[in-house]
Amino acid sequence: MTIKTILFDLDGTLIDTNELIIASFDHTLKKHTGRTYSREEILPFIGPPLIESLSAVDQTQAEEMMATYREHNLAHHDHYVKAYPTVVDTIQTLHQQGFKLGIVTTKITDTAKLGLAKTGLEPYFDVVIGLDEVEHAKPHPEPIFKALEALGATPFDALMVGDNYHDIEAGQNAGTQTAGVAWAIKGRETLAALKPTYMLEQMKDLLTILEVV
Repeated sequence: MTIKTILFDLDGTLIDTNELIIASFDHTLKKHTGRTYSREEILPFIGPPLIESLSAVDQTQAEEMMATYREHNLAHHDHYVKAYPTVVDTIQTLHQQGFKLGIVTTKITDTAKLGLAKTGLEPYFDVVIGLDEVEHAKPHPEPIFKALEALGATPFDALMVGDNYHDIEAGQNAGTQTAGVAWAIKGRETLAALKPTYMLEQMKDLLTILEVV
């Protein structure tokens, strides 16, 4: 089936926010638990909705920790955030070639738009579906379906691209093709085990897959 619509996760897929996320978790966890979490302990928190990760640490403080996290994250956002190599040129080309492009993220929509604006990607996306716009986060297919509906597209000609298990599973649950990114912080093998349709070594591999000249 010809792919006409491409949905992307944001953090860890298009833009490198890993160090910002780790720093924000580090700050938050030190403040609220009194101990320092190692990098290895923090990595599993990356990807799922923030409230889910923080509730796993201490459900009684989860809301308060979320406020601390977001304050730190926003204050340091522009210092850390940058697009991954070949991302901007690839997205520009796909937009120029008429592909429908959307973002499906577990971030709050307004925060996601900050990252798109900082990296110059905002003009190329017709829809951004954040956590605050759905009842069920990825890997539930609802965010995928909502983005596709907004774009006037169907799962049958769509591709979901992401760096985490919940991106690939969400695409599979929705019936789209899927692509993992080899630069995922949790490792290429983690995504390969989920058997995505494609594995991207760099974002411009999409142009080859889609036969874009």
